[in-house]
Amino acid sequence: MKKHKAYKFRIYPNKKQEILIAKTIGCSRFIFNHFLAKWEESYKTTGKGLSYGSCSKEIPILKEKFDWLKEVDNTSVQTSVKHLADAYNRFLKKQNECPRFKSKRHPVQSYTTNIQKKSQLSEVSIVDNMLKLPKLKWVRFAHSKQVKGRILNATIRRHASGKYLVSLLVEQETNELPKTGSSVGVDVGLKNFATL
Repeated sequence: MKKHKAYKFRIYPNKKQEILIAKTIGCSRFIFNHFLAKWEESYKTTGKGLSYGSCSKEIPILKEKFDWLKEVDNTSVQTSVKHLADAYNRFLKKQNECPRFKSKRHPVQSYTTNIQKKSQLSEVSIVDNMLKLPKLKWVRFAHSKQVKGRILNATIRRHASGKYLVSLLVEQETNELPKTGSSVGVDVGLKNFATL
């Protein structure tokens, strides 16, 4: 059986990496807001939003129009569209409120990068106190606990205080717990449940 587990670490990017993180956050926010505006327009006119597929196909056109979108990690841009599609689906199912535009003034800014293939272990890897992330290459981090399992994605956060964090979502293999013999429940050997 497989389960997901998250690990959070503080990272210490150099100046070049800080600039790239800022650019990636900005591009992810731009893509999210761009498609949110189109999604809202479509929802007002047709009563339906767009789809992840239709938005995803438009990203290469935007990259031709805005060269700076080519500088950042491609999966981070795709993931922001995926997050928007998920948020709109939950809104249409009345599970949460309508997605809102992202602001550059929010105290915590972030982007998520996905690991595309199971064989792509070199995209995100850990050696001693260094973490390899797409486009950023090797970043120094506080390696406080052992990461076990296959890394699925990494979310990089920048706080207003200047602190940088990474959250790694990991897929782990676990053994299923044995099933009990009784379908009613487990006999724990209690004679009295409550005594007054």
